[in-house]
Amino acid sequence: MDRNKESAFHGDTPVLFNNKENCCGCSACFAVCPAQAIVMEADEEGFLYPRIIAKKCIRCTRCLAVCSFKADQREKGFLHTTV
Repeated sequence: MDRNKESAFHGDTPVLFNNKENCCGCSACFAVCPAQAIVMEADEEGFLYPRIIAKKCIRCTRCLAVCSFKADQREKGFLHTTV
């Protein structure tokens, strides 16, 4: 079982990214969240990045599944996580 999906079943909030290089800010995760638990927030340069509101998150992991950026980065060997 995928590590993030496994942790989601144990009550942990999914991790969308650990640094900005692992997120393109496309808002796909924001759009797919059935609980509206993801907000897009601007960083110091004005670029939008998703943040999960843990109390609203239902741990469905749709946000992880929809991320085509991570899939592309993993395929190219740039991202070495188990998302």
